[in-house]
Order: sequence, then structure tokens, then C-alpha cells
Amino acid sequence: MCGIVGYIGTQQAAPLIVSGLKRLEYRGYDSTGVCVLSDDAMRIEKRAGRVKDLENIVDIASIHGSVGVGHTRWATHGVPNDANAHPHTDQDGGIALVHNGIIENYLTIKKKLESAGYSFRSDTDSEVLAVFIGMLYKTLGDLELAVRTALTEVEGTFGIVVVSVHEPDMIIAARRGSPLILGIGNGEYLVASDASAVISHTRQVVYLQENEMAILTRDGFSTKTIENVDTRSVVEEIAFELEQIERGGFDHFMLKEIYEQPITFRDGFRGRLNIEEGSVRLGGLGPVVDQLRQAKRIIITACGTSWHAALVGEYLIEQLARVPVEVEYASEFRYRNPIIHHDDVVIAISQSGETADTLAAIREAKLKGATVIGMVNVVGSTIARETDAGVYLHAGPEIGVASTKAFTSQLCVLTQFALFLGRMKAVSAQQGKDLADALEQIPEQITRILDNAEPIKKIAHEYAQASNFLYLGRGYNFPAALEGALKLKEISYIHAEGYPAAEMKHGPIALIDENMPVVFIAPKDEIYDKIVSNIEEVRARNGRVIAIADDDDEHIARVANHVIRVPRTIPMLTPILASIPLQLLAYYIALERGCNVDMPRNLAKSVTVE
Repeated sequence: MCGIVGYIGTQQAAPLIVSGLKRLEYRGYDSTGVCVLSDDAMRIEKRAGRVKDLENIVDIASIHGSVGVGHTRWATHGVPNDANAHPHTDQDGGIALVHNGIIENYLTIKKKLESAGYSFRSDTDSEVLAVFIGMLYKTLGDLELAVRTALTEVEGTFGIVVVSVHEPDMIIAARRGSPLILGIGNGEYLVASDASAVISHTRQVVYLQENEMAILTRDGFSTKTIENVDTRSVVEEIAFELEQIERGGFDHFMLKEIYEQPITFRDGFRGRLNIEEGSVRLGGLGPVVDQLRQAKRIIITACGTSWHAALVGEYLIEQLARVPVEVEYASEFRYRNPIIHHDDVVIAISQSGETADTLAAIREAKLKGATVIGMVNVVGSTIARETDAGVYLHAGPEIGVASTKAFTSQLCVLTQFALFLGRMKAVSAQQGKDLADALEQIPEQITRILDNAEPIKKIAHEYAQASNFLYLGRGYNFPAALEGALKLKEISYIHAEGYPAAEMKHGPIALIDENMPVVFIAPKDEIYDKIVSNIEEVRARNGRVIAIADDDDEHIARVANHVIRVPRTIPMLTPILASIPLQLLAYYIALERGCNVDMPRNLAKSVTVE
């Protein structure tokens, strides 16, 4: 969600920080600010709006100093305005703080501070923490100790960076539940909430661990727990290239990432899929193979798009491995006291690996003795570190807020996981070979869809001003319908709902009239006749039908107003191919409506608060 960039070194900090904040704009935000130390002075500039709005008002090059911190805020406490923008300072203006996360007990701390005579300029929980640190500094006279002491009393989540005119050659960073990384340079150090902000300066990074803090100077850095126990930092190398977070000639990151899917999908099974043997090698699951073999139940927990991928995974695993699967919203999982047994396996799916609700769910599952597996995209993320084993998606950095390539990569990994488990239990070598062969053909089939996007543009033009959409699918394609509706909602702001097609007659059919576009996912599978019957029900009520259908289906054009063709594949892989035109449809409709495709309003890429 919010973005953080801090710097200490020999260069001018402000331009470097602003450049880093621009790399983090994809995360979603509504205000921005910078703080730079120079001699014994502190200069803060912050505004509601985008980074460019700040640059239009302030000459960033005129802000001198080689120590500083910047922030892009996604509002939680208090509306987006100048006062609520970060950085925040203590009462005397000598300590500045930026904060990602939520301080859950901020009202208790605030009342204590107010009773001691302190006042506040904003409505944020973050300012309360800054003022609290300032109060402690007056007593303790040591910035590190003041920060540590404050954090021992804080409840909630935080990724914070603190600078001070009192100790101007130092930056303090700390995290709990909100990611921070250190960029290790030559005589200079950075701290950021995302590797994309530091990669143009260094590839050497340290991922701060949970409840860990770092003290950075120009001469080096040290790490310790918030309880003041020294920790050993492991310096790692960023795996992706700078070019992967550039638009590369595309108008938007979302479009670039849609068109990357033939590559990212292949990367998801490269070196894992053995077509000749019909088997899968998932080395990251080695530590838990015995638990998987003996599992009586699998629970998949996720949020948003990842939850839709999990629903497809439920179908896949039950079909191939014959193991019961439950799919849980991570945001609900921890609060309903779930029944978890020691022989359960819990799978957490997250693009960022930092989703707060999903993190809380896996911690609950581990506490109750389950084996926990992660399926994440970001190497070194918190979920990747805290799970017992896992599988990386290998989708590369996903910058567009609306997930596209990560979704298809999740389906790629879930299919392989289902085959991996199925070969232990119920799937024959020939069945495995058939599935592996079909999976291997998917990248080329995605390319064929992308090469024929023109009809989708025309459909988008015709329906861009619709107020509502309905997306319908059956079996494996019901979750794909949910995901298609979500994509349209996210970036075009059109109300859209996904349903199992057979459920339409139990309520949603009341909505259908000549103004209602209805998208059907209608491959020629064993329930094709049923989906055609559902299409007929819509046509009888003057609904407008857009069908996603096999390229050799000659009948569908007789019952649909528009047909988007996709290559034929086996039924369990149809959600992958169906998702491509649904992504493009949402993208082109959003363009027609003049929406900000990459940074839709109110949304954030990595949701690190509850």
C-alpha cells in the first residue's frame, strides 16, 4: 500500500527519494511528502495528490541535504489532505516519521499524550507515534532507545522510518507486519517498502524480519530486534531487472503485463513440468512431502484475485488428488476460530507475499499445528519466509494494481500442485502426460488470443457506458467469471457481478434487460448444453450476450450477440485462457471511459493493513 523511501549517503537525497517514490506509485496512494535533513535543519514538503503535484509546487532540486525520507500515503485514518500526509513530526518538529500500517491502540496513546499537554495537527494514527517518540526522546536523550521504547507499547502493524535533527547522521527503520528492505550501496544506504525503489541504485538488499529494526549511517548499518537483541543480516541480491518495472513501449503497465503472460506462464512451469512422465517437480515442497501425502484436508486461504485462483485450485485438487479442499477468505479465517487439525495442509496464495489478512491467517494455522505452504510471487516476502514450504510464481514484478499475469501464474502453479499431489494418489502416468501436454501448450494459445484483440476493442467500445455487467460461468469457469467481474470493477468502476450460471435463475435474472451485458464463459465441455440453455434464458429477456467460446464452436454465434474466440483446451485449463479476453475487455472498457488503468481510485497493490 503506502510507499516508503529513505536515503543516507553522499548524494542529494530529495531527487533520489522522489525518483524512488515514482517507482512505488503503482502501489496506490493519495498524498505524498518528503523530509530532508541539512545541517541542523529539517525541511518537510508534503501535499495531497500525486508525486507530480508535489513537484509542480516545490522545486525538489532546491531541497538540499544527504539524509532524508519520503512517503506516499494510502489513507486509513483521516481523509487525504496536506495535514494528514506524511512525514509527521513530534511536537517540537525535531523528529520526523513515515509509517505504513495501522497503530491499533493509537487512541489510548493519544489520550495519554493529550493529558500530558501534547496536541496534534492531523487525524492520523501515525502522528501519534511520532509525538510519542518525541516525548520519550526528551526523557531518554537517545533516538534509537526512544523508538524502541515506543514500539514496545505499540499494538498493530508498522513499517516506519525515523530521522531527527538531534541525531542527523542516522536513519532508524523498523517493521512489524509491513515490509521494509535495506539497499546496501557504497557509502550510502537506502530503506524502502519495495525493491523497485532501490534497484536503480543497488541490487544488494537486506529484508528486515518481523519485529526487527535497523540503524543506518553512512559508515554502515546494524540490525536488532525491537527488544534490543542483535540479529544477523543476510544480504541478498534482487532477482529481477530494472527493465521489468518499465513500461517497455506499452501505454500502461496493465497492458504490458497482459501481454507478458505467454512468457510468465511458461516461466511458471519451466524446469518443473516433465511432459514425458506426466509429473511435476516442485523442489520447494520437499520439506513437506510426507505431510502432503498424509493430508486429510487442504485449506486454501487468500484475498481478492488470489481467492479466485484458490477457487479454481479447489476444483483442480479435488479432481486430481481426491483430497477435500476448503477455500477461505483470509480476512475471515482468523476471526471465526477455524477448526484446524494437525494433518491439515493450509495453502496461502498472495502475489506480494505481504497481504496482512493472509499473513494473519497463516500464523493462526501454524499456531494450531497445520502444515502451511506459500504460493507467492515476491522472493523473500514475509509469507515466503514464514511458511513451512512453498512454490514461487516466477511472474516477475507486477506493477499494475489490477492483477493479471500473477493470476494466470497462480493457476499455473495450482495446476502443477494438483498434478504433483495427484500423481501420489489417483492420477495415472497417461493422465498426467495428457495434462502436462495441455499445460505446455497454454503459452502459445495465450499468444493466439492476444494476436486477435481487435474484436474485443470493438465490444468494449459498444458497452463502455453500461452501468452494470453480469459474468456467468459453470464448473471451473465460475471462478473465472468472478475474476472477470472483479477486473471490470477495479479499473472501469462499472458495477459487475460474477455468478455460477445456473444460479442466475435464483435471483440475478431479475436484473436482465436490454441494457444488461452478460458475459458467458462457454467452452464446449461436458456442461456446454447447460450453459447454452442459460444463454437462451438471457436472450429471452433481451439481455446482450458476450460469449467466450472455443474457436471451433459454430453454434454459439446463433445465440450470442458477440463471440470472443479462444483456443480449445482441456476443461480444467479453460479458466486460464478465458481470463485473457476478460482482462483485455476490462482494460479497453476502462480506456474508453478515461479511467486511470494502472492506478485505479481507492485501490492499493499490496494490502498490508486489515
